[in-house]
Amino acid sequence: MTAVSKPTEAPAAPADAEQSLYRLIESRFPKDPNELLLETPEGDKWSYADAHASAGRYARFLTDMGVKRGDRVAVQVEKSPQALFLYLACLRAGFVFLPMNTAYREDEVDFLIGNAEPSAFVCRPDFEATAKTIAAKHGTANVFTLAGDGSGSFTDHAESASADFDTVDCAPDDLAAMLYTSGTTGKPKGAMLTHRNLGANGLALVQSWRFTADDVLLHALPIFHAHGLFVACHCVLLSGARMIWMPGYDREKVMELLPRATVFMGVPTFYTRLLALPHFGKDQTRNIRLFVSGSAPLLAETHREFSQRTGHMILERYGMTETGMNTSNPYDGDRVPGSVGMALPGVEARVVDDENAPLPANEVGNIQVRGANVMKGYWKLPEKTAEEFTEDGWFKTGDQGKVDDRGYIHIVGRAKDMIISGGYNVYPKEIESLIDDIDGVVESAIVGVPHPDFGEVGVAVIVKREGSDLTADAVLGRVKEKMANYKVPKAAYFVPELPRNTMGKVQKAALREKHKDLFKG
Repeated sequence: MTAVSKPTEAPAAPADAEQSLYRLIESRFPKDPNELLLETPEGDKWSYADAHASAGRYARFLTDMGVKRGDRVAVQVEKSPQALFLYLACLRAGFVFLPMNTAYREDEVDFLIGNAEPSAFVCRPDFEATAKTIAAKHGTANVFTLAGDGSGSFTDHAESASADFDTVDCAPDDLAAMLYTSGTTGKPKGAMLTHRNLGANGLALVQSWRFTADDVLLHALPIFHAHGLFVACHCVLLSGARMIWMPGYDREKVMELLPRATVFMGVPTFYTRLLALPHFGKDQTRNIRLFVSGSAPLLAETHREFSQRTGHMILERYGMTETGMNTSNPYDGDRVPGSVGMALPGVEARVVDDENAPLPANEVGNIQVRGANVMKGYWKLPEKTAEEFTEDGWFKTGDQGKVDDRGYIHIVGRAKDMIISGGYNVYPKEIESLIDDIDGVVESAIVGVPHPDFGEVGVAVIVKREGSDLTADAVLGRVKEKMANYKVPKAAYFVPELPRNTMGKVQKAALREKHKDLFKG
């Protein structure tokens, strides 16, 4: 079967990926670099030549500010063409790009800056004072601002820099980007992604999804996330295609712009919200050749309803921060509702038991992957890195699934109880730690339950101290103060005690079962 393999060696990266990612991207520019790369809904346009020049100026400016090859550049800004060019500048200069969710609060940003120790921090203008305080605390020398309209101290200074910049010849194993992902410890971990990781995975997607220079991607995803930055942008940049660059997801605007595009990528929430419009259907989707869904499970009923309404079968794929994309339903052939397809070119996937022995078809076990797409490791955490890999190089995804008789992978659960809400990863331990520190709380448990819009949301189940007047609203308000909105539970309940098994472990399955219908109807 395609998704189950027991080779003696991991698959090699394609030859094109054995170089700087920027060199690879530049080699895929259109023959005429004045061809369009992206345009905004308002009609502003940038060519490949414009992007190359901006990347040169930004790289020159940061270099002049003392940022060196291998240094981290932290970025927490609204989506803009300039933010994309800043990413390209980091690739071109050999810096390590560190995007941060724009919803992160002060405490979350403080941890990431302290852990990553960047040489520069580019932030939103309204966060500048806080950013400077955090930067001073952790020794980050440079703080600049960049707004959603492209203005700010960063572009003000960088626009006067020379666009003449010699692209740094990075080695394939050099870090290109670092994305933070949390875990059962509650502390975010920096996934170290190399030029090879990103290049090999991008080439696999271009090949599998048949991207060409004739494609137009309607880009409505955020670019602080692997889906919007690496999957969507790399498919365009590595095929010489172009993008319609939306600042964010606006359902009515997507409806208006879809007829001008050939490809659309989204999280399941994008699709459920389109289907909620009675007039959405074949008229708006007539020119689209490919709809892709990822970052969260797509309900089989959503898949079927979309097909009935539009005539298009959504292509679902499966990836992780640490690995990029691992599997995809086929471009040609059956796209199976509820399945994430088969391993991508250059990627191997298998389902194993707890002793890492491969399981036969249709038996549920632990999903493991390996290939040139898999991260180098976790930043400053060699022990944790070692724990997450088998001796022969397979990465333990933490997801559980099975492979059917045709080789399609089906994910059935997440071993680490992670919640995926609206396409974003939510890690219960991180929220539980915060709630447990609230005066009046004895302990808490966060579980994910089905939600018609977000796919899944968190619910807080709390044991409070006897006599405490703590309210559910107060708990949720405290979480909202400290954490991004997508992490905030959608409901909170008090109970006398949490259900536990004979070993004392909280039975989260029982809690999920109890609250599974909370948001139905």
